Amino acid sequence: MNSITVTVPATTANLGPGFDCLGLALELRNVVTLTAVSTETAVSHTPSITIEGEGADKLPADESNLVYQAAARLFERVGVRPSALRIHQQNRIPVGSGLGSSAAAVLGGLLAANALVDGGLSDADILQMATEMEHHPDNVVPAFYGGLTLAVAGEDGRLHIEQLPISPMKVVIVLPDFDLPTAEARAALPTQAPLADAVFNIGRAGLVVRALARGDWPALGPAMQDKLHQPYRIPLIPGMAAAFAAAETAGAAAVALSGAGPSVAAFAPDNHGAIAQAVMDAFTAVGLASRAWTLPIAQSGWASVSSRS
Repeated sequence: MNSITVTVPATTANLGPGFDCLGLALELRNVVTLTAVSTETAVSHTPSITIEGEGADKLPADESNLVYQAAARLFERVGVRPSALRIHQQNRIPVGSGLGSSAAAVLGGLLAANALVDGGLSDADILQMATEMEHHPDNVVPAFYGGLTLAVAGEDGRLHIEQLPISPMKVVIVLPDFDLPTAEARAALPTQAPLADAVFNIGRAGLVVRALARGDWPALGPAMQDKLHQPYRIPLIPGMAAAFAAAETAGAAAVALSGAGPSVAAFAPDNHGAIAQAVMDAFTAVGLASRAWTLPIAQSGWASVSSRS
């Protein structure tokens, strides 16, 4: 049997004004193992999928599984497919959290499959396929490279990617026990934005990149403001407006929705535990349980842990 294991980090995307283009990798990783099983030992051509950790009780273990779908798409692309396939997922990224769990699954499947069959696809090929499956690049690109990234699609559909400098820091993530599907969060957005709101975000997108690079905490708060998506999504999540205020009162320099939510990301030089507790208390006040992490930036993206034959 030939086996490949890769890890993929969590991500927090948008970062306030960087809607659909800025993303930051966080040191919380999913592990994906793909094993090609010989026809002699295989009992079925249906993939064998096992899942432990986050989402083990809700993610599908059949051909609708996202890791499998990504792997199958790559096999079709390169024209090589194992006789039978086993997939094992060790998930640490919460599902439906705004922390890039689906991007991690897609990349895990694509990268492990490419290595498993010596597919020969380039980094650009993998990222293009992942973006097509995710529909936007702001999670897949930082998960691939690590750190802070800017990714935009050109008119020809090709990705333009910049890896941006960022000072070492920790990010407080608080996830309320509230289901906010990404499709619902995106449906809440207007189809057109006022010119003043677009100008507001353009200026702050430049500021937030600069503040993160310098570790400029006083500048980060004003830079993290947004008028394109957060004003429409925050009301969808009970207690979120109060959670933002609580984080700032407890010492956060800047607060943002993580991706489309429902997680909140708070940036601060210290007092991370107090900030996390304050945000959790705000959700408790509206009857929502929550979980918190204090995560360093993942300076490296996906990694191959092992391979064996």
